[in-house]
Amino acid sequence: MEKLSALAIGAVLAVALAGCAGTADTPAESTPAAADALRGSITVFAAASLTATFTELASQFEAAHPDTTVELNFAGSSDLVTQITEGAPADVFASADTKNMGKVTDADLAEGDPVDFATNVLEIAVPPGNPAGIDNFADLAGPDVKLVVCAPAVPCGAATVAVETASGVDLAPVSEESAVTDVLGKVTSGEADAGLVYVTDVIGAGDAVEGIEFDESAEAVNTYPIVALGDSEAPDVAQAFVDFVAGDEGRSVLEAAGFGAP
Repeated sequence: MEKLSALAIGAVLAVALAGCAGTADTPAESTPAAADALRGSITVFAAASLTATFTELASQFEAAHPDTTVELNFAGSSDLVTQITEGAPADVFASADTKNMGKVTDADLAEGDPVDFATNVLEIAVPPGNPAGIDNFADLAGPDVKLVVCAPAVPCGAATVAVETASGVDLAPVSEESAVTDVLGKVTSGEADAGLVYVTDVIGAGDAVEGIEFDESAEAVNTYPIVALGDSEAPDVAQAFVDFVAGDEGRSVLEAAGFGAP
């Protein structure tokens, strides 16, 4: 009997210990499922010059947060502001300048303060071989040069006006586009001898264009701000994306594309 009782007591203790071990392991087993609480879909309105970088960053963000989806809408910053102020559903706005961001914040559509995350400067883009022989900013004013620029309402257009004013060079473009990507398209298609775009656009175009730097570009450095919008249905995801772009991950991708630090 004593031997049987000892065995019984040992069995009870073994079960109890097993139960304790199972309880201790439970939090560790449930941690992976609870590691990422972000869930939801957001729509990001971003300046056209951010097309390549934000496409990459959106993919990285979704990979880091599997239960999120990032939809992207690219256009000139002024066009995006119009869409946002007229009620287009958007969760995040990234502008190519502070002026257009100011229109969104002035309308009380932002959630919190915008964060500056990058800078950019203008560069002359010409077709391969530079058939018009453009060497500097003043050459763009030549009577036979077919020049394409951004419209003044667009950040790259406002930067062009600032450089004109500072340099005293009066340009006579054959076309003013609503997005910097459209300017680049005119150059790559051979419709223009030259276009004023961002240095990041020249880098992104690869062999499709040649870039010509000019000292006067320092007169118009564009600062890019980003902010979560107040009507977002997934505010935690929207703010997380803003933080992601302004953080180390975003900085790495932006620097590789030629953007400067804010």
